[in-house]
Amino acid sequence: MSFLLLLVIILVISIIVSGLVIFFFNKPIKKMLIRVVGEEIAQAWQKFLTFALLVVGISSGVNIWRLERFIQPTEDGKTPLAITNQVISLEIYRAVISTLGGMAWALLIFFVVALIAFVIVKRKEAK
Repeated sequence: MSFLLLLVIILVISIIVSGLVIFFFNKPIKKMLIRVVGEEIAQAWQKFLTFALLVVGISSGVNIWRLERFIQPTEDGKTPLAITNQVISLEIYRAVISTLGGMAWALLIFFVVALIAFVIVKRKEAK
């Protein structure tokens, strides 16, 4: 199996996982943004957040420094690691988990900031 094929597989997996997460969180993000920033600019913010989540998901899932092990010789001068079916399985699993982890952190940060903004908006409305 070639390195390029492994890279493409991991990239596709990261894009699919990112797309699924974005699909499932699209409505809550939209509702939160409409409440905090208003309906006029909520759509623009949602597009930006979707793009940011896609970038975070892909960059978290495709760890270039981990894939370099398969093309660069090891420190002791031996040949690079071989790409076997077991390695591909582990790299796919790692890509899924890393993508989900990166997106979870990005969404956590978004929702914490949105919650703080929501509280501020609620206080202003109460006065």
